[in-house]
Amino acid sequence: MQSNFQHIQTAHCENGAIVNLLSNKGYTISEPMAFGLGSGLFFVYLPFIKVNHAPAISYRPLPGVIFNRMAKRLGIKIKRFKFSDPKKAQQKLDENLAQNIPTGCVVGVYNLPYFPDEYRFHFNAHNIVVFGKEGNNYLISDPVLDYTVSLTEDELEKVRFAKGALAPKGHLYYPIVIPDQIDLTNSIKQAIKKTCNDMLAPVPIVGVKGMRMVAKAIVKWHKKLGVAKANYNLANLVRMQEEIGTGGGGFRFIYAAFLQEAGVYLKNDELIALSKEMAAIGDNWRDFALEASRVVKKRSNTENVYQVLSQTLLEIADKEEAFFKKLKKAV
Repeated sequence: MQSNFQHIQTAHCENGAIVNLLSNKGYTISEPMAFGLGSGLFFVYLPFIKVNHAPAISYRPLPGVIFNRMAKRLGIKIKRFKFSDPKKAQQKLDENLAQNIPTGCVVGVYNLPYFPDEYRFHFNAHNIVVFGKEGNNYLISDPVLDYTVSLTEDELEKVRFAKGALAPKGHLYYPIVIPDQIDLTNSIKQAIKKTCNDMLAPVPIVGVKGMRMVAKAIVKWHKKLGVAKANYNLANLVRMQEEIGTGGGGFRFIYAAFLQEAGVYLKNDELIALSKEMAAIGDNWRDFALEASRVVKKRSNTENVYQVLSQTLLEIADKEEAFFKKLKKAV
């Protein structure tokens, strides 16, 4: 059971699953456009929820939301299933593959044997595409790799039913209807407005306000929790920004590419100019991550470094607030 599947490498797994599933169903879309149409840029700080023993921080909405939003805006219909029984989960997947239906699966990262040890941690919202089966081996398109891999039945079951936060429960999905004609004009505008509203939300833990809350928390972590715990939380912040928020800067570079593409599509020069501004903000995030990483590895010579990091993040929040106000007006 193997379809004529064309593997496409991307920066982020959910974007990549979208691109690969749609491309192999005849609809070509770039990763930045898929991400932007799904209003994927986000920020939320949840200090009352711990993930890997650190406060929960995310630079994107919940897993699955990007694809659902994009699909709804474009009129694409998706089938989704979750299972309590691993055997039924395998049976449904095998049925799809027998019909040459490449299928998206949500899996845990920790037990993926093809990931290097340094990239394997407890994160249960990784997206892969299963596109075929040879004997007892499933053929896997992992969007963040430049080549396809395979997993045995037992290996795939283990990651599809990983335990812990955001347990995937055998989650699988695939598109069933794609309109013949898709005009992106209104969808792009709706998606941009949604992102602007999210980032400018009047909620302390969301968007630029959430960023300011984290900035102030960095100093508190140091004073109240000590160096070791403060650095652990900083490491988690950087991991969520540069590994889970793949593409760099917590998705800022991908979003900049989306605005560039959207500006060309809409013939809107202001969006093209704002794409460059977003890329510059992404550079600021990268600089922040670099300095935070030096602190974590005890290689920083900066005095009062926690206050410096806090001030840097406050300045980024100010830039993003001004940016999203301009972006909202641009559409």
